[in-house]
Amino acid sequence: MTSSGSPDRAGGRPAPEAPAISELGAGIQLTDVGRAFGPTVAVQGVSLTVPQHGHLAIIGPSGCGKSTLLNLISGLDDPDEGSIDVLGATGSADRLRRCAWMPQRDLLLPWRDVLGNAALALENQGMRRKAARIQVSGLVERFGLGSFERKLPHQLSGGMRQRVSFLRTLVAGKEVLLLDEPFGALDSITRADLQQWLRSALQSEPRTTVLVTHDVEEALLLGSQVIVMSARPGRVAAHYDTDFPAGASRRELLRLPEFTELRDELLARLEEAS
Repeated sequence: MTSSGSPDRAGGRPAPEAPAISELGAGIQLTDVGRAFGPTVAVQGVSLTVPQHGHLAIIGPSGCGKSTLLNLISGLDDPDEGSIDVLGATGSADRLRRCAWMPQRDLLLPWRDVLGNAALALENQGMRRKAARIQVSGLVERFGLGSFERKLPHQLSGGMRQRVSFLRTLVAGKEVLLLDEPFGALDSITRADLQQWLRSALQSEPRTTVLVTHDVEEALLLGSQVIVMSARPGRVAAHYDTDFPAGASRRELLRLPEFTELRDELLARLEEAS
């Protein structure tokens, strides 16, 4: 692990080991980005780089600009200062075409079954409904939805609904996934199960991913790098590169001394940043 202003630790990746970034190129790059809404400065001087197929987790106190950063990256908003590059796209419309967003609420259409909701992204791209359902049906088993294809949203648990939401996000075919507190409304047991599931899903379906979360353990489980934002105006207060065993289960990771050490350090950084 490498932190701005902190020594390397046993569970992390030393800063010089960056060939993977140059090999694939940068997926997302922000340079001195700032955004204000009237007199309120939401974020200021934010610079970060996410390698292609890298996973960035953003944590920070409420109101520090985490969701603002997602809006800016996705092209739904433009910065007042600095620049944003998403896979070579700098204009808002081009950034938007490269990004898929998974919000905290699943936003499933209540009159569509699992296949119909998951296929919606393909239909929005012009694919006929039947063809879209056929294409999605080949993926539902992999996402633990095989026996739920014909179920309506009200017949699903919260965790199953979030799996459908993630599948819909993934089949959109976008290279960049933006995840805004995707498990924030779930109970702790379901959340833990989905953290393990999403960790495996991102390993099997590589995407450049940005996750916003208030959960430090979730950030470490799902992020190959973690940044801590300061209180408003949001700045990058600390940055860590993590390198935990890819094949380890959630339970195994939580028991690693280097995991617990980094978790405690992140919690301390959060207290300082608030």
